[in-house]
Amino acid sequence: MKHIIVLFLFFQLFAVSAFGQQYKYHIVKRGETTAEIARMYNVTEETIFRYNPDARKGISPNTKLVVPLSGERLTDREIRFREHRVQRKETLFSLSQQYNVSIDDIKRFNKHLYSEELRRGERIRIPLNLPKEEQEPRRETSGVNPLDLTVKEHVVLPQETLYGISRKYNITIADLQRLNPNMDSLQPGMVLKVRNGNVEKVIKVEGDLFKYYQVQPQETLFSLTRRFGISRDSLLTLNPALADGLKSGMVLKIPNKEDLEYESYSEESIVNLENRIMNYDTKNLVVMLPFHLNKIVKTDTSDNTSERIRKDRVLQISLDFYSGVLMAIDSAKAKGISTRLKVYDTQQNAGKVHTILNTNDFSNVDAVIGPLVESTAQAAASGLERQGIPVVSPFSKNGGGSLDNFLQARPSDEILSQTLISYISENADGKNLVIIADASSSAKKQQLMGAFPSARIVNPKEGSYIDQEELTAALVEGRPNWVILEANKIGVISNSTSYLNSLADKYKITLFTTDRNNSFESDNISNRHLSKLNFHYPSVDKVYSPEANRAFIKKYSQKYGVVPNRYAVRGFDITYDVLLRLASSGDLYSSLKEEGTTQYVENKFDYDAGSTGGFANKAIYIMAYDKDLNLKVVQ
Repeated sequence: MKHIIVLFLFFQLFAVSAFGQQYKYHIVKRGETTAEIARMYNVTEETIFRYNPDARKGISPNTKLVVPLSGERLTDREIRFREHRVQRKETLFSLSQQYNVSIDDIKRFNKHLYSEELRRGERIRIPLNLPKEEQEPRRETSGVNPLDLTVKEHVVLPQETLYGISRKYNITIADLQRLNPNMDSLQPGMVLKVRNGNVEKVIKVEGDLFKYYQVQPQETLFSLTRRFGISRDSLLTLNPALADGLKSGMVLKIPNKEDLEYESYSEESIVNLENRIMNYDTKNLVVMLPFHLNKIVKTDTSDNTSERIRKDRVLQISLDFYSGVLMAIDSAKAKGISTRLKVYDTQQNAGKVHTILNTNDFSNVDAVIGPLVESTAQAAASGLERQGIPVVSPFSKNGGGSLDNFLQARPSDEILSQTLISYISENADGKNLVIIADASSSAKKQQLMGAFPSARIVNPKEGSYIDQEELTAALVEGRPNWVILEANKIGVISNSTSYLNSLADKYKITLFTTDRNNSFESDNISNRHLSKLNFHYPSVDKVYSPEANRAFIKKYSQKYGVVPNRYAVRGFDITYDVLLRLASSGDLYSSLKEEGTTQYVENKFDYDAGSTGGFANKAIYIMAYDKDLNLKVVQ
């Protein structure tokens, strides 16, 4: 039934563009009237009442009114903004000095800065022509001492850094250097001049809440987060000097708690583009999918159509994906982003794609999503490359060759593999590594041996048999044993996991694979064995949380009568990401070059420019089973 509904919606959109009207919220200020607000937005007062019936009874300060943007907003003057990309070590204070505006004025037009820190690479709006009566009072005063702070002395302690001292006194490193012009390098016992600023951010160590740890050679920030069961964000907050880099011998402040089996997945690096929307122009989006409408004739009944859909797996995937696209457009509309959507049936044929490109106007298109099949996606990108129109391929694994406008939304198998190898490498200290690889995985075996030359190798025998004595001899008691299993044969996987499970009580074993292929889904492979072995693998997507994504699931279920499957979720995630990127930047390419990772229901995106052209998503999850058969994100 859901597929019939989606197909009906497709026919509706096939010839009609939608979602052209734009709206915004107006927050009523003290003394404003509905007549003044109507004049401000160049609409009638009756229009205000039509969208806000309660406003007829009167409006009060801080009330939200829905206003259709049918014309230009009328104001005595327009505030001009400069878009500023935050650089390393920049602060709100330095930006306020650079642009001669107050910190509060910067926050006023970048609301997320009231609760979040500046992030390197993010774009913020700087007001350039605020009338004096609207400017927030500047808390800083000009002169030799712009912060108006008292100069005092600080004795340098062992392991202290300039960054740590600057954070302690809430001043910049540049201020420290100006106050101490003869300072070449920090030495314990050195006396520095500092300004005694606001130190409320300093975290005090009291009682047994914290302990200290000296960083050892070869340790990484990620390995420390895993070792102590603490998020990266918390570690940086407790040790501001880490912003200058982790160094051997540093003494770190660590929460005094027992080690955790899992670190909760930290999302401090995830960029929320909903907070960066600044471009409210209507987005022109094209979706190309193989609907095979040529196989569905007008005389078909609903039962015939259902039967055709049931037998056509590609059509099922297309309709599921398309249902997610429509959900994303609805969600973007709720954020004030209007979309003009055009949909084309590629019929899974490159020739049909060329016909679509040659008989339709793509001059104003902001982005194309699809086609699904790699060959047709490359055909679309090739035909639109000269116009510079980005083509987002939802499922391609191999990229678009030298096509600069090709966006590979699915990370490649090579990136999946390398991500897990990097994860193991960063956490391999103190671990006994064992590699099991069947004959079909010889190339992967060589790659792993190159990455982990000290790993012990166990080769499956003929008939997918694992020599139990050989495997037991490769394991070590008293140390964590990390076993990397690379196999396509069900027999090798079943034999290995079964025997490793029998040894799990004696040896501390964690199982890994760089390629969780279909063989791992076989009924011959016990999920309970994988759970007991704390099975880790890289994944393009994660299992969505019914709690975290309750609103999305509920809205989808109400619309289509079923819960969304992975293709519907992928359609939503890719489309919503594209629309938010277009709304937070001038165009899609500008957004792709920004640092940071975006994340939605199941998928995350972090595009890198390819070596030969185009862009590829490199954002990967590391998933792991816990002892209760639950899948968790560990990276």
